[in-house]
This record gives sequence, structure tokens and C-alpha cells, in this order.
Amino acid sequence: MKTTDLVSSAFANTFRSKTRTILTVLAIFVGAFTLTLTNGLGTGINRFIDDTVASMGASDVLTVSKASTGGAASTGPQKYDPDAIAAAQTSPGRPGATSSVSALTDEDIAAIEGIDGIEQVSPVRSVSIDFVQYDGGERYVASAGGLIGGQTPQLSAGAAPDDAANAPEVALPASLVEPLGFADAADATGKTVTIAVTDPVRTQHLVEATVTGITEEAFAATTAVTTNTALQDSLFSLQNTGVPQDQLDRYASASARVSSTATPEQVDAVKTALADAGYTGRTVADQLGTFKAVIDGIVLVLNAFAIIALLAASFGIVNTLLMSVQERTREIGLMKAMGMGSGRVFSLFSLEAILLGLLGSAIGAVVAIAVGTAVSAQLGETLFSDLPGLQLIAFDPLSILGTTLAIMGIAFLAGSLPAARAARADPVESLRYE
Repeated sequence: MKTTDLVSSAFANTFRSKTRTILTVLAIFVGAFTLTLTNGLGTGINRFIDDTVASMGASDVLTVSKASTGGAASTGPQKYDPDAIAAAQTSPGRPGATSSVSALTDEDIAAIEGIDGIEQVSPVRSVSIDFVQYDGGERYVASAGGLIGGQTPQLSAGAAPDDAANAPEVALPASLVEPLGFADAADATGKTVTIAVTDPVRTQHLVEATVTGITEEAFAATTAVTTNTALQDSLFSLQNTGVPQDQLDRYASASARVSSTATPEQVDAVKTALADAGYTGRTVADQLGTFKAVIDGIVLVLNAFAIIALLAASFGIVNTLLMSVQERTREIGLMKAMGMGSGRVFSLFSLEAILLGLLGSAIGAVVAIAVGTAVSAQLGETLFSDLPGLQLIAFDPLSILGTTLAIMGIAFLAGSLPAARAARADPVESLRYE
């Protein structure tokens, strides 16, 4: 029997008992549907976290600071540290919160730059702005933050501020577009806004900046404006008007860039060297890594239930093929009597098992994609409307292919017992079977 004849015969025999086949395929469908859906859930959430990480900083940039001297985790009295300085809280989910860290100085910046593996260090200058205003309209409170190396903000319109530009540029958050008096995000792009800061002697200074784009809300503060270096430096200088020069070299943190080709092991080595020198270095991925670990854990548990369903379905495959072998005993004897080898007989029944797995997994994947896409779109418009860019359930073609092949493998293993039994059948005894 040729291979093509073997496949066509296996396909025809699979539907010899339609009811039994349909029930078996449905059992496989449940496992395939669940597995595809849960993998899509993990893919969608992790993809959103990856996009958020990219919008907050590059994987080859570390935020370096000295050891914390206070913060939300400290509930008891804290000793006064004359070198302490306010810093933005880096823990996700606490936008705008602050903690206290020992200030970095120019000497610290030089020391960090001298650590092996670090290519460039830039101090992060903290700016506290009073308000943002457009065309003499209402004034709104906002916070400001400069672009971190490699940062690619998520934008709903326009472009990110150009860090190489000499003119002040800013990206406004979506939450401030309408309050400031713009019709929409596109209308705000290209306009000029006024940003105010106050120096230590309570003199207010105004700076005009061009709006280059509108940022979407994610893990960042909802009223945080993104500035380019020119605007950040201008605001910093005005905010510190009159401050002695030797008091200006105090920074809450610094951005340290490693090689873009550095491996995770090399980045870890840089973190260790920083720790040995008395500093801490964390990437944005480190700060959001806990989220991914939790999501991966949940997906793993859900996948375990899907695997249990597939194991239950494998018993259905065994039962279906064992009954098929028994019903076709004389047919098996006739095929072997006509010269069909045991290997071919084994292949025939194994192909039937694989076809059952393919049908169940294919139908399960198609239905899961349809249901997952519809549910994700609905949730994106309702429950998760405050998280633009989130596609809760996303499907990776390679993951779906891997799931399908895994289910076909399970089906093959389940069908190997009935196939082996058919292959061992004695042709004389089989022809006598009533």
C-alpha cells in the first residue's frame, strides 16, 4: 500500500463510526481550546508589558541610585540623612509616589562611569513643575520626566520629543488634551504650551515648549509630561535660580547605558559591580518583572487544566481505536494475508489517531482565536479602556503551531497501544474471528 493510499484509507476509516469520532474529537477540542486561549492570554499580557517596558526605558539602560534611606516600606522612625534627596518611586502601580535616597554627586557619576561594562552615564535631573497652560487658558498641575535612553513612549498621535533638538519639546499625556482646550490629540500636536516652575525664592518662571505628540496612559502617571533634554535642562536651571553651583550636583538617580549587545549575564555582572561599589542598578524590565512572573504562573496553572483535559481525551482515543481494531479484526487479517506488513498496519492506525488529534486541535484553535479576539476587543472597549494598547488575548502563530503539534503527539502516543495490538494480530486467527 502506497503512502497516499495509507493516508486516504486512514482518513476514511476515521469517519467509519461518525458518532464515536465526533465525541473523541470534541474531547480533544476542549483541551485544545483551553490551551490555545490560555497561551493567548499570556501572550497578550506579556506583549503589553513588553511594550510598556519599551515605553519607559530600554533594556540596556539601568537606573542607578544609592541605597534607599526611607520610603513606603519603612514604618519606624528614620535617622536624618543630610545627603538624602527626594526620588520618584520606581515601584509599578504607584505613579507619582516618592521616596528618599542618598543623593548622587558628580563624583558618583564619574565612579559609576568607571565601572566595567558601562558605556555612558547621564544624571537624572528632577524637575517639579507648577502647571501646564495653553493659550492663556486653564492651568493644570502636572509632573515632568525626561526621556530615558532607548525609551519609546506609546503615542496616540504625533512623535516623541527629539532629545537632540535645541528647542524645548514636550509630549502631553492624553488626559490633559481636552482640559487644556485642544479638540483632540491631532489638534494638540504642533501647538505651543506654557510650563511654569518656581525657584527657591518663590519667583515663578515660564517656559514655552512645542507639543510633538500625545502619550497614551499605561503604568505611567496620568498627568506626566515627557520632555526632551533642552526643555528639561531649561526647567532645571530656572527652578534652581540662585542656588549655589556646588549644590546643583545632587541627583536622585542616573541612567547608565551598557552595550546594546550585552547578554543578560553581562548586565547582571554590571549590576553586581554596581552593588559592590555601593550603588543599585535596575532596568525597567526588573521593575516590571514581577508582573510577568505572576502572569506566567497563572497561565501555567491554566495550561495544567488544559493538559488534564487532553489526557482525558487521550483515553477516548485509546477507546475509539481499540474498538476500531476489534471491529476490523477480519479486515486486518485480510490485509496481512495479502502481504501488508506489521509496520504498515501500525502506521495505518497511528495515522487515524493523529488525524483525530489534528481535527480536535485545529477546531479548538480556530474557535479559541475567534472567541479570544471577540472577548479581547470587547474588554478593551469596556473594562480595560483605561489601558490603551492592551490586547488581553493575543495569538502567536508559532505558539498555535506548537500546541497543535503537541496535541498530535499526544494523540499518536495514545493511539500507539491499539496500533501495536493491530500490528501484532495473527492473520490466520484474525480471519477466523467472528
